[in-house]
Amino acid sequence: MADHADHADHADHDEHPTGRARSVVITGASRGLGLASAAHLHREGWHVLAAMRSPDAGLARLREATGAAPDDPRLSAVRLDLDDPASITGCARAVEKAVGSPDAVVHNAAYMSVGCVEEMPAGIWQQIFSTNLLGPVRLTQELLPVMRAAGRGRIVVISSAAGVRGMPTISAYSASKGALERWAEALAEEIAPFGLGVTVLVAGAFDTSLDSTFTHADLTGPYGEHHARLERAGQRLLKSVKPPEEFPPGLEKALNDRAPFARHPVGRDARLMLTGRRLMPDRVFRLVASRAMGLPRPGSLREHPRRLAPLTPRPDESEHHG
Repeated sequence: MADHADHADHADHDEHPTGRARSVVITGASRGLGLASAAHLHREGWHVLAAMRSPDAGLARLREATGAAPDDPRLSAVRLDLDDPASITGCARAVEKAVGSPDAVVHNAAYMSVGCVEEMPAGIWQQIFSTNLLGPVRLTQELLPVMRAAGRGRIVVISSAAGVRGMPTISAYSASKGALERWAEALAEEIAPFGLGVTVLVAGAFDTSLDSTFTHADLTGPYGEHHARLERAGQRLLKSVKPPEEFPPGLEKALNDRAPFARHPVGRDARLMLTGRRLMPDRVFRLVASRAMGLPRPGSLREHPRRLAPLTPRPDESEHHG
């Protein structure tokens, strides 16, 4: 039940001990859930440090979304490229210069590419893990000394249904989110004695920039049936996708968690996924999820001509979404 612990009363979390606004670092704040979250928290009185690859353009979007003036002291943009260790270090030093120890760090930036294991180039696997796992780990390492010294603060990692169950055709992304959750659980045990906490937010289906994801799917290859069926399931899912503006209230509640570790779903579909994972035997849960996605049944392609189809080589793109 600890995974679904109630959000604690946060009356004494509303102000920083120094009297200044509470500060939050949000990665990937130039679009999607990051942009919506940054705008929402700024309106709620937080000092938002928006970490992004292109701070000038991203800050302009944030000012438009919030109505903040150019000299607003509670809205700052910090350059961050999660694939560049020097950029991560520079971001951490900029945060410390601006606010000292941040009250919260939200690891929101993510990269996803579609493709089955055979289809996905090795370089894309590296890119996904660099952005979704190793980058957040490095940024946390850089900021923990000041947060530990302050004796307060919360690390929030944004996961998804793909972190709850291994998802076919996005196995690299799914693996990175699963690893992110396990890291968050371990981190919580390490930093709890110093007064710090960790929250995992499992986000449901929201309309984000990840819908423009690169694809390595070979629609005519051996896994074409998988992609076709999941595409149809995705079209059905689009009918229930929520706008990104419905995500930030869940994040705001998570920032007030007091438990050393907490996990919360954001969205009805995420809640159902976590509940099913907890209550169903693994075999039943996997069967229900597979049927819901419309995947080919076990053994159904054994005699199908697709099993002999060659894979079409795909380019190994290196750019990513922040």
